[in-house]
Amino acid sequence: MTAPYRDRLSRAAQAAADAGIDALLVAPGADLRYLVGYDALPLERLTCLVVPATGNPFLVVPGLEQHAAEVSGATDHVSLSTHGETDDAFQLLAEQLNDALGRTPRSVGVADRMWAQQVLRFRDVLGGAEQCLAGDVLRPLRLRKLPDEISSLRAAGSAIDRVHAQMGEWLRPGRTEAEVARDIADAILAEGHASVNFTIVGSGPNGASPHHHVSNRVIEAGDPVVIDIGGTMPDGYCSDCTRTYVAGDKAPGDFAAYYDVLLAAQLAAVAHVRPGVTAHSVDAAARDVIDNGGYGDLFIHRTGHGIGLEEHEEPWIVAGSEVVLEPGMCFSIEPGIYASGKHGARIEDIVVVTDDGVERLDTIDRDLVVLAG
Repeated sequence: MTAPYRDRLSRAAQAAADAGIDALLVAPGADLRYLVGYDALPLERLTCLVVPATGNPFLVVPGLEQHAAEVSGATDHVSLSTHGETDDAFQLLAEQLNDALGRTPRSVGVADRMWAQQVLRFRDVLGGAEQCLAGDVLRPLRLRKLPDEISSLRAAGSAIDRVHAQMGEWLRPGRTEAEVARDIADAILAEGHASVNFTIVGSGPNGASPHHHVSNRVIEAGDPVVIDIGGTMPDGYCSDCTRTYVAGDKAPGDFAAYYDVLLAAQLAAVAHVRPGVTAHSVDAAARDVIDNGGYGDLFIHRTGHGIGLEEHEEPWIVAGSEVVLEPGMCFSIEPGIYASGKHGARIEDIVVVTDDGVERLDTIDRDLVVLAG
C-alpha cells in the first residue's frame, strides 16, 4: 500500500500549492486515514499530519501513540515527531513547519473537523497565518475513487448483502426491534466488518421515521420493517444498504401500493447515473416518479450521499446540486416514502459511476420480501 499513500500525499501537496496554501494540517479522521493509512484516536493530546506545499510531510503524535502510528504504516510515508506530556506540541509543530517552508506560513488549511480548541491554538502559534478549510483541497481528491478504493467498496457491499440475505433468520413477529438489531450487529461483524456503524430496525409506524434506530417495540405480523445497516471494513471503507421487509404476513394494501412506486423511483435513479449528469438530475429521476405517483410530500430527504472512508461524504445527491458526475464517484441511491403514524419504506444501494454508466455495488434483490412468521 506504500505507492497509493505516496501518490495521495503528493497530490495533496500539489493541490495545496495550486490553491495558494502553504500547508495542510490534518487531524484524526477520514482525511488522515486517506493520506497515510493511520486511523488515529482523536485525543486531547495533539495528533496532526502536516502536508507542506513544498517540502516533506510529517506526522506529530503524542509519545504514547508512537507505537500505534508506526504499526499503522504511516511512518513508511512520512517522518514522525513525538511530544511528551509537558511539551508544547503546537509550538513544536509550528517550528518544524517553519523549517520545512524556510519561513513562517502565510496560510494553512485546517481539517474540517479539527477541534475548535486546536484551530484557535494554531492561530496563536502560526504567526497570524490565514486559516482555511483543508477539506476544500482534499475533497476533490477523495471524491473520485481509484480502482483499489472501488474494490474495497465492492467488498463492503458484498459483505452487507450477505447480512441482508440472512434476515429471515431474525426478523419475525414476536421479537423486538432491539433483539433483531443485536442479531444483525453480530452478523455484520461475522461477515467481515471491523465495526458496526448502525442498525436501523424500523417496524410498523417506526418505519416512517427515516433515522429511527431501534426500540423495544414488538414486531407484529404484517408489519413493514425498514432495515438500514452498515459497517466499516478492516481497511476503513464502509457499507450501507437498506431493504424493506414485511414480517410474517402480507403487506397492508396501502403500503404495497406505494412500495411499487418507490421501487420504480429507485430503479429510475440508478438507471440515470452516468458521467456528465448532475447530482440534481439523479435526485430528480427518483423524485419525479414519486411525485407522479402521488407521494411526493412523503419523500422527505435527499436521494443519496457519497460513501468511502466515511458513511456520509460528498457528493450529496440532492436537489439543487450541480456537481457533475465523473467516473469513480461512489454514492447511495435511497429514496423513501414515509406515511407518518403508519409505516414507511426505503430502498438503498451503493453505486459507482463507471466510464459509460453505473455499477450497483449492492446486488441483493430489491423486490419486497415477505418473511415467513
